[in-house]
Amino acid sequence: MLVSEHDYQRTLEYSFAALGMLKRAKIPPYPHFYELCYTYASGINEQLNERLNMLLGEDNTLSMENVLQVYREFFDNPSDLESRLTSVSQEMSSKIDAVNRAMDDAIDTAEGYSGSLDQAEQQLLGAIDQEALRILANKLLAETHKMQEANKNLEEKLKVSKQDISSLKRDLDTARRETMLDPLTKIANRKSFDQRLKQVLEISKKTGTTFCLLMMDIDHFKAFNDNYGHQTGDQVLRLVAMTLKSNLKGRDHASRFGGEEFAAILPDTDIRGARLIAEKIRKAVHAKELLKRSTNEKLGRITVSIGAAQYRHEESIPELIERADGCLYTAKRTGRNRVVCETDDEFRKPKVA
Repeated sequence: MLVSEHDYQRTLEYSFAALGMLKRAKIPPYPHFYELCYTYASGINEQLNERLNMLLGEDNTLSMENVLQVYREFFDNPSDLESRLTSVSQEMSSKIDAVNRAMDDAIDTAEGYSGSLDQAEQQLLGAIDQEALRILANKLLAETHKMQEANKNLEEKLKVSKQDISSLKRDLDTARRETMLDPLTKIANRKSFDQRLKQVLEISKKTGTTFCLLMMDIDHFKAFNDNYGHQTGDQVLRLVAMTLKSNLKGRDHASRFGGEEFAAILPDTDIRGARLIAEKIRKAVHAKELLKRSTNEKLGRITVSIGAAQYRHEESIPELIERADGCLYTAKRTGRNRVVCETDDEFRKPKVA
């Protein structure tokens, strides 16, 4: 699938950058490794880039071990995610149980030592000869050495367990991040959208600021999918997702809402700003001209319809989504490939049955 000349050059640069990363690290350019490095070069997955940046060496290269590790984190079959979460949780629970057992052993040893000290105190308060004192001192010395050994063992176990639990926590955080990503487009999924929208709404209530919601739908996607196949349709979804994400900044949140519908949350943005952003996205998507690689057949351009709504004080999330959705379907009903805001006459006037 090809796009505009500008985008062609940009994707070519990403390809060169990805191959350069593999070459410097002497890693074979297998498709899955290339996909990882291309995704890094394009910058469309912030979590992946943060993870790789942590692992890059002083010479800006990656080891094969690190590449495999990151690939498993971000590109493994999402169907295995639930079992991975379960496995990590079980391992963490096992480590915590081991720490608890070690602490229980240390407590038992400490209680025994305390009992020995109490007995020694009672003996010292009474009459005691030199031989008995020597025996008592040796006993206390042995108990002290036993206590020191127990503390040393506990310290070592805690140190190892801390490292293991930290590693498991990273694995768990990675798995949780994956549950927030749409596996096809690699942008935030509906679950992530719902959480982020709730957070932004709460912040808006506390600070008195406003925000906007964009709902976006790919025009005639079903017909396109039926005519050219689901594989090409998937490429269209990825392209639209990348275009949406690349045209948002800062705390703006792009997500796949479901099917061919996408959403964007725009904190600290009023409806006029939302219109500008929506138009920028619409034009960027429309600039993509599709070409079937095998035959060079032109498949036309992708277009999207976008609805924009601004949060109203004390309204609920469903009410905001419903209004943005209403704007979206007004845009589709009145010609498609356009932006409709809640302030537009087309949305505010009564609908004709």
